[in-house]
Amino acid sequence: MAGGVGAVAASSSFAGGSATITKQPFGTTTGGEAVDIYTLTNNGIKIKILTYGGILQRIDMPDRHGHVTNVALGFDNLADYQAKSPYFGALIGRYGNRIAKGTFTLDGVTYHLPINNDPNSLHGGTVGFDKHVWTATPIKNGNSVALKLQLTSPDGDMGYPGTLHATVTYTLTHDHGIRMDYLATTDKPTIINLTNHNYWNLAGEGTGTIDTTKLRLNASHYTPVDPTLIPTGAIDPVAGTPMDFRHATAIGARNRDSFGQLVIGRGYDHNWVLDRKGTGLELAATATDPASGRQLQVWTDQPGIQFYAGNFLDATLIGTSGHMYRQGDGFALETQHFPDSPNHANFPSTVLRPGQTYRTTTVYQLGVAH
Repeated sequence: MAGGVGAVAASSSFAGGSATITKQPFGTTTGGEAVDIYTLTNNGIKIKILTYGGILQRIDMPDRHGHVTNVALGFDNLADYQAKSPYFGALIGRYGNRIAKGTFTLDGVTYHLPINNDPNSLHGGTVGFDKHVWTATPIKNGNSVALKLQLTSPDGDMGYPGTLHATVTYTLTHDHGIRMDYLATTDKPTIINLTNHNYWNLAGEGTGTIDTTKLRLNASHYTPVDPTLIPTGAIDPVAGTPMDFRHATAIGARNRDSFGQLVIGRGYDHNWVLDRKGTGLELAATATDPASGRQLQVWTDQPGIQFYAGNFLDATLIGTSGHMYRQGDGFALETQHFPDSPNHANFPSTVLRPGQTYRTTTVYQLGVAH
């Protein structure tokens, strides 16, 4: 996996070996901000990233026969991302996942956040990091190519305290990794939980259901939820439940009726507690499409991962291929601290204080199962 990367002078296009990056305009927001799309290629993999929301708009990867297709759900135009997107490919902040009733207390002060997932606050509020235009800088080092994205969130933004300076660097490595390095600082005590919300379909975007995709999660526990998808505070074993993905299991192997009281709503949308051995990058999840052989490994230093099975896709969205997205046509694996952590003293802390630096890394490692 790639190490550090070094900055070079910004330009619209440059290349080194098989690694290239190019920039094109992708439209203008309703607020009048110009949005660019960067195309990164390296050793047979191509990804496209928007400055709007830091969105992974496209991920092209080969199957076991060398046939290349896009495996990321998304749109081909900015207007749909602004008006309709269920966080397709986006950077999520300040706080990934849900905070109960949009309220938390820090150092004796109670803060109130926008309610955008009634009755809770979801993914940073009504105008989270996914709805801002980030400042982009292309980077090249050795046989890797990267895009550094920066955003300043002012004190009080969406109700969160402190001016937060956030940097996310996407690196496309020669060995087919999409590495995401997150960094942030604050001038007041705050909470933070950054992640990426890519929707995957390893058979190909727009090809239909993910039910046959085999998923393995390196997690023997999960956090059960109440009817509004807020953790109860318990950390329960997955053994003997539909949450047990310790061995590779088809996502659709357990029909939704078999979930009983474990799942509220339409299917998987839960946080798994990863079985970690240390503090560095460890394998959290492996997803494989049996027909094509395409495989995704998720490596992270985070304590949890949210597996979401595209339950709320409802055939109202038209993707980049021109096909409608229906329920279960894509899945997300969001590395994270646990949902609603500020309201659960037994969960790992998400507090960031002045003088501290928030650092975390996740890698989407792309490959083919043999």
